[in-house]
Amino acid sequence: MNKEYRRLNVELRADGDEKPKIIGHAAVFDTPAEIWGFEEVIRKGAFTDAIKNDDVRALWNHNPDYVLGRTKSGTLVLEEDDIGLKIENDPPETQWAKDLMVSMQRGDVDQMSFGFIVEEEKWSKREDEPDLREILKARLFDVSPVTFPAYEETDVSVALRNAPEEVKARLLPTNSQVANQVDNNKELEQVRRRNDMLRKQII
Repeated sequence: MNKEYRRLNVELRADGDEKPKIIGHAAVFDTPAEIWGFEEVIRKGAFTDAIKNDDVRALWNHNPDYVLGRTKSGTLVLEEDDIGLKIENDPPETQWAKDLMVSMQRGDVDQMSFGFIVEEEKWSKREDEPDLREILKARLFDVSPVTFPAYEETDVSVALRNAPEEVKARLLPTNSQVANQVDNNKELEQVRRRNDMLRKQII
């Protein structure tokens, strides 16, 4: 099992004047997100056990040097509601945390990411739509306000590692298949390099 990250455009805000809190959702349920050729959806209940058992940190930009809170200490509270994985975080009274809260209140930082390991998933082949990956159960490691919620190909490789072989074959065509689909030589080489890298990572 390998750690994955998801970076989402979800609700995140700094609430309160005297001692502001970070409140929002790190994940949303039952909302498909297209990820490099397939769709992924997190089902309600996926984090139930993690909320009970995992010692989760809130970090700034996933940096362990900047801890905003922790479930064990009570400074980070997680719950599943009708929307998704809700967080409420009491940040420390340090200068860097105060600076982050100012950026959030200005709207400069308003996106979240979370680190997790999938324990139970389901892949479905769909004829007229992208293949579907359903995350049914996952462990949690951290939730983080982030500057850039861009999706990375390294996360794709982890997601595909346990996918059925026919899914991998559709999403990672051979170099000869790519040559038949791409006319531009520069683009062809980029696609080949990306596919070769992902194949090595999912073996």
